[in-house]
Amino acid sequence: MSGFDLVIRGGEIHDGLGSDPTVGDVGIRDGVIAALGQFNGAGGEEIDARNAIVTPGFVDVHTHYDGQATWETRMSPSSNHGVTTVVMGNCGVGFAPCRPDQRDLLVNLMEGVEDVPEIVMTRGLPWNWETFPDYLDALERRELDIDVAAQVPHSALRVYVMGERGAAREPPTSRDLQEMRRLTAEAVRAGAIGVSTSRNMLHRSRSGALAPSLYSEKDELEALALGLRDANAGVFQVIPEVFGDAKAEFQLMKALAQTSGRPLSFSLVQPNTGDPSGWSTSLALLAEANREGLAMKAQVFPRPVGYLYGLDLSFHPFSLHPSFRPLLDLPLAEKVRALRDPSMRERLLSEKAEDPNPIFMATVDSFRFAVPLGDPPNYEPDLEDQMWRQAAREGLSVAEYAYDLLLEREGRTIFFMPAANYRDGNLAVARTMVRDPNTVLGLGDGGAHYGMICDASFPTFVLQTWMRDQSPGSDDSLASTVRALTSEPADLVGLGDRGRLTLGSKADINVIDLARLGLHAPKVVRDLPAGGRRLQQKADGYRATIVSGAVTYRDGVHSGALPGRLVRGARGR
Repeated sequence: MSGFDLVIRGGEIHDGLGSDPTVGDVGIRDGVIAALGQFNGAGGEEIDARNAIVTPGFVDVHTHYDGQATWETRMSPSSNHGVTTVVMGNCGVGFAPCRPDQRDLLVNLMEGVEDVPEIVMTRGLPWNWETFPDYLDALERRELDIDVAAQVPHSALRVYVMGERGAAREPPTSRDLQEMRRLTAEAVRAGAIGVSTSRNMLHRSRSGALAPSLYSEKDELEALALGLRDANAGVFQVIPEVFGDAKAEFQLMKALAQTSGRPLSFSLVQPNTGDPSGWSTSLALLAEANREGLAMKAQVFPRPVGYLYGLDLSFHPFSLHPSFRPLLDLPLAEKVRALRDPSMRERLLSEKAEDPNPIFMATVDSFRFAVPLGDPPNYEPDLEDQMWRQAAREGLSVAEYAYDLLLEREGRTIFFMPAANYRDGNLAVARTMVRDPNTVLGLGDGGAHYGMICDASFPTFVLQTWMRDQSPGSDDSLASTVRALTSEPADLVGLGDRGRLTLGSKADINVIDLARLGLHAPKVVRDLPAGGRRLQQKADGYRATIVSGAVTYRDGVHSGALPGRLVRGARGR
């Protein structure tokens, strides 16, 4: 049979494995790559890829679409940036397993940790599951624009097993540990891609309570690792204590990798405070562990991990002030009208932030380090433009200086605060982490932080940065950049059937016009359940995105095709 369902013609083919590119065609039949290079046969549909690159679909291993995948068909903003497979259930938070009387607790936790509004989850979540295998079954019935894979979240598992004792972070009994181990193995055998936990003290519920998984003792974490060993499958994803001792945190993770006998990945950033060299300590220990034969990787982010502030977002200098509370749920235009009242200005400037959650208080306080994001967005700002510096030059307080800026563009101005990976005002540390052979790109957090972070656009940023900074002898070749977005993250989680353009591989593909590639600034839209707000970010330059052989996006516009499905467990090459 010489015909194809789809043929991509004349593009510069990057196989996702780091090989030198070749110019040729890609033939797709029955959802897989059936021909590459020069071949006979037409396609039922053909895409002109001349003057464009053809890459595997991007794989994002750190997202939080656990809820969105149950109420919505499009996993944006990730799917707007060439991502065709996501792994969710990171950071130890999610919605399964969950007994009916525990739903409010998990919703409250997700609201605090991942900035998903409570009303969105209350209206959106169908709760047609209890156990984790039930949740996978519910996902399998969904039709999506991209593929999704799920991890078992430790906090939900702990509460499911221990009830209120688990939420209160009481120590588990031996029976509790045995049950966590059993349920972890059960979930992985049912198709969970792995298990996740968080040790990050920033992870708290809306009311400020620490996430149930925080500060769990080694024996509890080992129970999860033993569940992976029992299933002989799955990966362990860990958020270490960001401000903790890097050596101690790594030794614990190394022990978990040894216990499970399975791959382990952990988040690695350079925070703006604390030990400035902790990241390099972790990389040195990581290299040693891999030399010893352990399968450990660090998930790193290729630009500053950034908080976004704005009058219509979750946080800004006055979002926690008593006089602003009655305005929180008003339309933006009404907020702007209220803040233009001189008496409101006087009240807000005289008040201080109030909230029981110390992380929220710290987030508002950190606004002083923010800068205007701009359009197109500038993710490498001059630190001389920080709010506190500009206010000081004007002889004003940060609040006074920011008040009028917040009202510009009818309240739509967005401010960007690099919270990590930008301590020295440049991307040198981020580049070092990305180039390390024991790291993978991740931490985009798509599906979470709806009113605070919009980092799922990082694939577009990475490609833009390569084009801007390429030079003779550079480590940032286009081939290696594509590999970092495709086969490397896919292989980390055992999805060797994608992330590469090879015969027989899954036909998840991007056709990208690099000359037109560009990011738009994030914008607020209200398209979540109950009219909930979120940040969306679009890009130019994606001629086509293809999932399982079906064109899902053309020039950034959804085609209506929903070929994305749940991915159960590992997939061989």
